[in-house]
Amino acid sequence: MSINPSDRAPARRPETDETTPLADSRAQIDAFLRQAGALEPAAGRGRLIFALDATMSRQPTWDQACRLQADMFREAAAVGPLTIQLVYYRGLGECRASSWIAEPQRLGDLMARIDCRGGQTQIARVLAHTRGENDRVKVAALVFVGDAMEEPLDHLCAGELGLRGVPAFMFQEGYDSICEQAFREVARLTCGAYCRFAPGAAHELAELLRAAAAYAAGGLPALAALKARRSAGAVSLIEQLK
Repeated sequence: MSINPSDRAPARRPETDETTPLADSRAQIDAFLRQAGALEPAAGRGRLIFALDATMSRQPTWDQACRLQADMFREAAAVGPLTIQLVYYRGLGECRASSWIAEPQRLGDLMARIDCRGGQTQIARVLAHTRGENDRVKVAALVFVGDAMEEPLDHLCAGELGLRGVPAFMFQEGYDSICEQAFREVARLTCGAYCRFAPGAAHELAELLRAAAAYAAGGLPALAALKARRSAGAVSLIEQLK
């Protein structure tokens, strides 16, 4: 169930005179991924997989994440270099991964080109992809932001990620109890952390993303330093990671 390499940069379809906004959006994303696809992360950088549910209910939070993603780089810059890979799923079985990105502007440009679409969750594919990336080059952490869980919990195989030493920070928007149960279990099995934020609460999400970036760049010492600055996100994570 890993993400097929062809999902990263499918061949661009020939352009016609009757392009739709949706087709234009997909072509722009594909062009971006093709351009960046050959790049590898620089040595010595912390690696963070930033995964998002991009189904239709997620559009407001996706827009928030577009604005907040630069905060992750800024927080990590105080600790050490960071590269981020964007992973998202939407629609009928679409699950895609970007290259590893070290500049917030590039990540922001990519996210701005992606629109949310209806579909069901594909969390198992996100976890499988993370395992594969870690087997190639060590991944410091997975951050996942979502509001639903529509897969059998035992299909996620989160324990395999835990055995590889990759903590999953599962950030839930809203109060769905089934989602909470699944996210908490993934966090437990990976020795990660579970946090919930209120729908539309950009400040809460920003605090969590900054804390996750600090951990990916500098581990527990960096998270402890952020906690000392009275970061609510760092407090939430560090209490679970001890």
